[in-house]
Amino acid sequence: MKKLKVNTGRKYDIIIDRGIIDHCGEYIKSVSSPTRVAVITDSNVHALYSQGVIASLKQSGFIVSEFVFKAGETSKNFRTIEAMYSHLADNNVTRKDMILALGGGVTGDMAGFVAATYLRGIEFIQVPTSLLAQVDSSVGGKTGYDIKQGKNLVGAFWQPSLVLIDPDTLNTLPQRYINDGMAEVIKYGCIKSLGLFRLLKKGMDQLDIENIIFRCVYIKRDIVQNDEKESGERKLLNFGHTIGHALEKIYEYKKLSHGEAVAIGMVMMSRASEAEGVSSKGTAAKIAELCRTYNLPTYDEASLRDIAFASQSDKKTSGRDIDIVILNSIGKARVKKISQRDFQHYLETAEEQ
Repeated sequence: MKKLKVNTGRKYDIIIDRGIIDHCGEYIKSVSSPTRVAVITDSNVHALYSQGVIASLKQSGFIVSEFVFKAGETSKNFRTIEAMYSHLADNNVTRKDMILALGGGVTGDMAGFVAATYLRGIEFIQVPTSLLAQVDSSVGGKTGYDIKQGKNLVGAFWQPSLVLIDPDTLNTLPQRYINDGMAEVIKYGCIKSLGLFRLLKKGMDQLDIENIIFRCVYIKRDIVQNDEKESGERKLLNFGHTIGHALEKIYEYKKLSHGEAVAIGMVMMSRASEAEGVSSKGTAAKIAELCRTYNLPTYDEASLRDIAFASQSDKKTSGRDIDIVILNSIGKARVKKISQRDFQHYLETAEEQ
C-alpha cells in the first residue's frame, strides 16, 4: 500500500493498493459517516465493478443507489448531469450523504461537478478505474462537463474526501486505454521529472505500474498543494492540452481519445517552441519517440487554422490571450502567454523548419 496526504482546502488521502476497490466501504467509513452513498458510473465499468463496490458499501452499513450512464466522452454533457441530479433527489440524498465516482475521467469529472453543485455541495469519493484517471484526473479537484463550444468549459474546483486507486482495475482495460493514460504519464515526465521520462523508455512490460502511478500522483499532489485554483504552477499540467482539446473538439470526441490528442499536442507544441529557440534541440523528437513506444500518435492531419480556431474557446484563454506550456528541456516547463491571433503563426513556425 502507498499513501499520500493532500493538504488543500479540504485535506484528504490518496491510497494506492491492489484489491482496495472491494473494500471501499471500510475506507469510506473511516473518513466520513453518510447514511446514503450514490454510486455514479458508466455502462462499461458498471458491468465490471459495480457489484463488488455496492456489496462493500452495503456491508459497511450504507444505503446505496446507483446511476449508470452510457460510457464515452459524448455523454459528458448537461443532459447526463441533469439526470444525475434527478437520481440524487429521487433517492433522498442529503447534504450529509455522499457520491462515489466509480470509473474513468469522464465519470470523475461529472460526478465531482454534481457533488460540487447539488445542494450547494456534498462530499464525494474518487475510485478511478482507468490509468488516465488514476495518474491524473482523480486528484486535484477539477470537475466539469463539455458543451458544444469546448471541453470542460463548465466546471468547479471541488476536492474529494478520499481517492482510492486500485491498480488491478487496469487489467480489464483495452490496450488503447492503457496507452491513453500513458500520455498523461509522459506529460509528468516532460514537465517535472527527467528521471520519470527516462524510466518510461523501458516500455510498458518493464514498468512497475504501481510505482508509476505513485510518482505521477506525487508530482500532481505537490503542484495542487502549491496552486489549488490554477493561478500559477498548476497551469503546467496543461502541457499538450491546448492543442489536444482542440483536436478532440474538431473530431467531436470520436476519432481521438484524450491521451492520443494530448500526445499530438505535446509533440506539436515542442516543435514550435524548439523552432522558436526556447526548447532544447531534439526535445520534440524525444517526446515523439517515447509516445510511439506506447503506440500514441504524434501527428494529425487537421489544419493549423482549424486547431487555432478551436483553441479560442479553450478554458485556458484569458481575454485575447492564451496560456501555453512550453519546455525549456525535458523535466523543466514554464507557461508562456501568447495572443490568440498569433497562436496559429506560432505553430506554423515549426512547419516551416
